[in-house]
Amino acid sequence: PTPSPNWNPLAQQGQSQREREREQRICHLSLSTTQLQSSVLVQNLFLCIHQMDYCYPSLYVDDEFEKLVLRMNPPRVTVDNASDGKATLIKVDSANKRGSLLEVVQVLTDLNLIIRRAYISSDGEWFMDVFHVTDQHGNKLSEDNVAERIQQSLGPRGRSFRSLKRSVGVQAAVEHTTIELTGRDRPGLLSEVFAVLADLKCNVVAAEVWTHNSRMASVVYITDEANGLPIDDPDRLAKIKQLLLYVLQGDRDKQGANTAVSMGSTHTERRLHQMMYADRDYDTDDMDCGSMSDRSKPLVTVENCADKGYTVMNLRCSDRPKLLFDTVCTLTDMQYVVFHGTIIAEGPEAYQEYYIRHVDGCPISSEAERQRLIHCLEAAIKRRTSEGIRLELCSEDRVGLLSDVTRIFRENGLLVTRAEVTTTGSQAVNAFYVTDASGYPVKSETIEAVRKEIGLTILCVKDDTYSNSPPQQTGRFSLGNLFRSRSEKFLYSFGLIRSSP
Repeated sequence: PTPSPNWNPLAQQGQSQREREREQRICHLSLSTTQLQSSVLVQNLFLCIHQMDYCYPSLYVDDEFEKLVLRMNPPRVTVDNASDGKATLIKVDSANKRGSLLEVVQVLTDLNLIIRRAYISSDGEWFMDVFHVTDQHGNKLSEDNVAERIQQSLGPRGRSFRSLKRSVGVQAAVEHTTIELTGRDRPGLLSEVFAVLADLKCNVVAAEVWTHNSRMASVVYITDEANGLPIDDPDRLAKIKQLLLYVLQGDRDKQGANTAVSMGSTHTERRLHQMMYADRDYDTDDMDCGSMSDRSKPLVTVENCADKGYTVMNLRCSDRPKLLFDTVCTLTDMQYVVFHGTIIAEGPEAYQEYYIRHVDGCPISSEAERQRLIHCLEAAIKRRTSEGIRLELCSEDRVGLLSDVTRIFRENGLLVTRAEVTTTGSQAVNAFYVTDASGYPVKSETIEAVRKEIGLTILCVKDDTYSNSPPQQTGRFSLGNLFRSRSEKFLYSFGLIRSSP
């Protein structure tokens, strides 16, 4: 039914600021799209949203609004192999929603693409991003499904990034039971965790472990040893949680340890960032200064651009895979919105500059908040740059394999700083970064003793894949000082980026 002509949603008593902003967005949408041509239809939309707030949570209403916008303005993704001689250009245009940038970067990361350059603009209700990407060998792309995957991630069925506790991403875990662990790191912890799971007849089919600042976070996927199916018995799951929590707590972490079990889907690396951020691994009180030298420490600056109402964040550090993903994850988790950004990662160093505001529209307003952002970005970078020798294990998978291998590590005084566990068919393919118990490099004779005990053909030593070369002290990196490539000129011609915001 058509509402009364005198009905005015803005005049309703007790309306929140969120309601008024939502109505304003629909008014703007009605003027800029051909789908909403009738003022009566606009009024009906006002009435529907106004009534839905009394029946449904505001999060549900926001989700439905975003789906409506995305249906009328579906994302457009183009892949250009002609404009750049060394990289493939991926251009993304879409209605702007919170988390869009992270969704795009996550898809590119999951496709194992290397982002050499990126130009980001999302001021207003629309965003347009350009990414210069190559494959892992530095070649242009040949796959035809890149645009389709990005469009799917940004479409109405794409995931939302509103909650810190919500698992997001594209990696499904419906065939496994997911266990999330956080606690204080210590020598032998991983061995104890896998020993408990083996004793409880749980088969570990995949896992990823991160450590930073004396904290540990892990996402472990398990199945029932007897039938290879997910474990869904409540009593059994409660016992698993209880015993793992006891292991995590040890003698020193009675309050900080945490375990969680789920059957849903998750994006492992996205979730690990969320877990470590929630565990406050960025706190500097217990900062592990020996984990990264001062020379290789990321250089992060945060300044306010008062005349434009932005906070300008600059980052310079050694380049490595997935660096952009780690940075954008942190900004999203900290409730910051990127309005403009430039990323250059074409050499040993990576440069990133972002013009950001908090989700409430305000720039950073205090020194404490500025320092917190710096510490959180430094932590996000260090989590994945674990120092140590990389050991790769490849063998026939069996129940208890991880328990046996990590036990041998522990007995030889090795500390696992990061681990990646996967199973391909019947083969276990695992990678461990190890140091001695004090965090120093392991002696070669110790490594050889471990290899002989596990098997010389099973456990191999690999060079660290991430470079730790120190960043050079050069001039301040800024959008205004960059050489304009074709993609930046493309954005600049539409007024979507400025030479000096």
